[in-house]
Amino acid sequence: MPELPEVETIARMLAPRLMNRKIRRVEILSPEIVAGDARAVGARLRGRPIRQISRRGKYLLMRLDGYVLTLHLGMTGRLRWGGSLGPHTRAVLVFDRGRLLFDDPRKFGRLEVSEGPSPRVLKLGPEALEISARELASRLRGRRAPIKTLLMDQRILAGVGNIYSDEALFRAGIHPLTPAGSLWPEQIRRLHRAIRRVLREAVAAGGSSVSDYVNADDEPGWFQLEHRVYRRTGLPCLRCGTPISRIVIAQRGSHFCPRCQPLPPGREGMERRTA
Repeated sequence: MPELPEVETIARMLAPRLMNRKIRRVEILSPEIVAGDARAVGARLRGRPIRQISRRGKYLLMRLDGYVLTLHLGMTGRLRWGGSLGPHTRAVLVFDRGRLLFDDPRKFGRLEVSEGPSPRVLKLGPEALEISARELASRLRGRRAPIKTLLMDQRILAGVGNIYSDEALFRAGIHPLTPAGSLWPEQIRRLHRAIRRVLREAVAAGGSSVSDYVNADDEPGWFQLEHRVYRRTGLPCLRCGTPISRIVIAQRGSHFCPRCQPLPPGREGMERRTA
């Protein structure tokens, strides 16, 4: 699933191309990807210029006169500027020059038009690149759930998913099963720094292309070449040489180094149950 760096990359690419450009028409080829009335989308957007393109968490926001178009790419969604329609093209925004295609093989992505911010966006927690260490500590305080689970909870922290939670936890030296509320202040400070650094580095590299992600020009990101644990199961840790392990937490594969990220005392059985 595209996370903060991937969506930020797409937003930065599209903003100079679409700013103040009018949408001539909208073609919805798969109505099930639209939240709400798919028939009303074209009428609401037709003839309206895009005034701003931004990102909130994993959502891409296009602000128009009177409406906000919210796009979520789901697991396999991608936005392509130009090109031909493909077998998985679900929606098309046609401009006076060029068009934006929304492809999604699994149809988990969503397109929504609303007069103000989408209810989904309003439920998001603080931005991962903006939250302070103090606010992060406050949101984790008293929580018994594994830290990996809470980092992926968009109500706690917006923008971080499976890839960057694994990478940040490795850099911070924290096992993904560590109860969030048990983290020491220094561990939270390390985690806060790690989250910000890994996200900034990933944005600079254009995101991570590990499965379906490409940017708006159909080009891959390159941060996957810098991954230290994600999808490196069995390979030697780049820091200590210990084979990288993988367990399942909240139905998601979690990658970590058993030596650099030691399991907290008393959690040994938990690791075996989640493997």
